Amino acid sequence: MIVDCSVYDGGIRREGHLQVEEALEAAHSSPDTFVWIGLVEPTEEEFGAVIKEFELHPLAVEDAVHAHQRPKLDRYGSTLFIVLKGVRYVDSDEMVTMSEIMLFLGDGFLITVRHGESSILADVRKTLEADPQRLRGGPLAVLHAIVDRVLDDYAVVVRGLNNDIEEIERQVFSDERKNHARRIYRLKSEVVEFRQAVVGLDDPLDQLANGKIAETDTALLHYFRDVHDHLMRVGQRVEVIDHLLSSALLANLAQVGVRQNEDMRKISAWVAMVAVPTMIAGIYGMNFEHMPELGWALGYPFAFVLMLVCCLGLYSMFRRRDWL
Repeated sequence: MIVDCSVYDGGIRREGHLQVEEALEAAHSSPDTFVWIGLVEPTEEEFGAVIKEFELHPLAVEDAVHAHQRPKLDRYGSTLFIVLKGVRYVDSDEMVTMSEIMLFLGDGFLITVRHGESSILADVRKTLEADPQRLRGGPLAVLHAIVDRVLDDYAVVVRGLNNDIEEIERQVFSDERKNHARRIYRLKSEVVEFRQAVVGLDDPLDQLANGKIAETDTALLHYFRDVHDHLMRVGQRVEVIDHLLSSALLANLAQVGVRQNEDMRKISAWVAMVAVPTMIAGIYGMNFEHMPELGWALGYPFAFVLMLVCCLGLYSMFRRRDWL
């Protein structure tokens, strides 16, 4: 699944179609030339020609083929292997969808492997081809552009999560009698997964930003430091979002408990008001021969008024105490 195989001379894409078997020779044809090969979810067999041409390390190839890797940066001889997590926030479902981007960087070549749905690589390639000056920086300049675009998407996800948290906070502290625990917990699970992608990228960017990769020139170091700072800000905001969701979950549980107590007070109040006339009626229904007011003509009205007065008294007391 090779979706693109291109040669760039001094930042300009060379015309014509390039065979993988000719890629390494083309990459070494000039100091200002590099090859960019893009693949989508390749099998080991489909990746075979690329592996043979560029002598990629088997461990890196295994990671690139099977995916499900954490963000990282590994060095295999003169080749760098980098794993990034692309993200997209589906606001309607409140879901963070992830894709994986693997990159092999070497002398005069860049190989990108994508797993999952993402337009990052295609968009970056199109943007860079319209800006030859940036492409002259070679594979590391392309890496910076990809990382920068990934972090832009992270910022979009953070904004989406912020909007949902504000909505959740309004709902939790509103008068509507709903339990939002399921929604909060589901959103928190998405944040935890997103947080792992953000935190995992810190070490690779730290290496690139602090000159631990010898091939990084001084000009690019400043750009990598900028995206590393961007990552730190995103990471701090994700931490805040995680804490806010935990607080919202606790507040929601507290609200549910308060509502349950209010319901129990109301039920107890109504039970008390029903119990008093029931008790009076029960006494007068015992059929004893000698009972007060049994032979009194006003006995029935008296019992009815007594029930009514007791109920009104209890109702007034419960209202003053906010039980009703």
